[in-house]
Amino acid sequence: MELLVMQLALFVLSLFLGVELITKVPPTLHTPLMSGTNAISGITLVGALLAAGHGGESSLVSALGFIAVILASLNVVGGYLVTNRMLAMFKRKN
Repeated sequence: MELLVMQLALFVLSLFLGVELITKVPPTLHTPLMSGTNAISGITLVGALLAAGHGGESSLVSALGFIAVILASLNVVGGYLVTNRMLAMFKRKN
């Protein structure tokens, strides 16, 4: 129970900190920072794959891992699409 309370407090603190950091970033830096976080999302994807492929008895871990794989994949693909669109804005037009 004590571990659950600590994990919940850490989650709430990281949620608050993430919202505060994102709201303080100017719009001109938002897209370059998003492209930089694709590496972090890739690491998250590897962890999600490990959780989804866990062969333990708990189907909850596998289900949450599967959901994490889907969400992390969407984040990585979306980040690359936004980065590609941003880079296309700086290409010279012929």
